[in-house]
Amino acid sequence: MRAEIVKISSERPEPSLIRYAADQIRSGEVLGMPTDTFYGLAADPFNLRAVDRVYDIKSRSRHKPLSLLIEGVDQAEELTQPLPEEFYALARRYWPGPLTIIVKASSKLPLKVTANTGNVALRVPNAKIPLAVVQAAQIPITATSANLSGETECTTAVAVRDQLQDRIPIIVDGGTSPRDIASTIVDLTDEEARWRILREGAIPATDISEFFAQG
Repeated sequence: MRAEIVKISSERPEPSLIRYAADQIRSGEVLGMPTDTFYGLAADPFNLRAVDRVYDIKSRSRHKPLSLLIEGVDQAEELTQPLPEEFYALARRYWPGPLTIIVKASSKLPLKVTANTGNVALRVPNAKIPLAVVQAAQIPITATSANLSGETECTTAVAVRDQLQDRIPIIVDGGTSPRDIASTIVDLTDEEARWRILREGAIPATDISEFFAQG
């Protein structure tokens, strides 16, 4: 079965199509979905079978945790242990946008999502489709890139289908990704170091360093 491609406007996402995507995710499906970086694999992180499917689809090591797309700081607080000041400062400055923040996870989050690390990576995307789906589904969604591990990340729905073929049932087509560089990842889980950059991406490392230097 080739994946069904569902075209949704990236500027004015159609509510009925957003609901359709959200319902599919809530029912346990894994969807291809545009973000503000690459296309991602969207699944319900509380559905362990769906989480398993994400790892299987990508052939991803289960030792690697999955990042989550959320709609804002309130949702972050539901998924985490009490958050450090640095988290709120970064969220105010860079969200919505291509910054993934790693913090200590709440025990509510399945260990499969955190890969037993006790940590969770969160991001509020600066893109209307994934935000609308998160709001309609009323849950965070997984955000790992929609590609086979070790292969090129995808910036279009067709590229996702070409690479993953029949591994996923539905791909939301929101057009070409607005950028083709991954999010920057900042880790806030080490209390002594306070913060460290794990991956430089769309936000330059110097911006983050200068931001903290000013704070």
